[in-house]
Amino acid sequence: MDREAERTLIARCRRGEAAAWDEMFALHYAAVGRFVFQLCGDFSQEDCEEVCQEAFLSVVKHLGTFNCESALQTWIFRIAANKARDYRAKQTAAKRGGGLMPISIDAEDDEGHRMLDPVSPLPPPDQEMMRDEKWRQVSVALERLGGPCQEILELRYFADLQYVEIAEALKLNEKTVSSRLSKCRDKLEKTLRAVFLQEKTEALPSKS
Repeated sequence: MDREAERTLIARCRRGEAAAWDEMFALHYAAVGRFVFQLCGDFSQEDCEEVCQEAFLSVVKHLGTFNCESALQTWIFRIAANKARDYRAKQTAAKRGGGLMPISIDAEDDEGHRMLDPVSPLPPPDQEMMRDEKWRQVSVALERLGGPCQEILELRYFADLQYVEIAEALKLNEKTVSSRLSKCRDKLEKTLRAVFLQEKTEALPSKS
């Protein structure tokens, strides 16, 4: 969709046209879902779906503030990245306790059905495990980097935006985008090494 058609669609959405909102979701929802899945490789399909729903609720609420200086999809990607970080933070808090009551694996409901399905004894395919582990480590490294580096790397390698699109989104010129990406890639490589070494060290049995 060209910029003029996109502005027309945004104007229709702002006027409250249901058909325009349906068109916007049809254009961008699937791409945002792929972006979230690539950004957070350890998220389940349900996790990605929840993040997407939160992102588009925010789009509906804040579309009036969008200034059209960047592509609409770029703006939505940035919202989705923030929602994904918020969602991960909630998951981390829940794993640390979160005030939830533990449920026995043998617990049954009123009709005698198990409330939790037993874990399958079959291991997942090695290739899929390696892919998930790779994305998880990249996500951890990006979180550690934070700031401008995290943002620009996410837009380039997860949202798959071109330099000109990143320049528009971040209000930078293309040479600055190229230079910043080069420096941030180097930082990410170092951070990934640190994440890998830390996890390998933590996995080693402690000396007693």
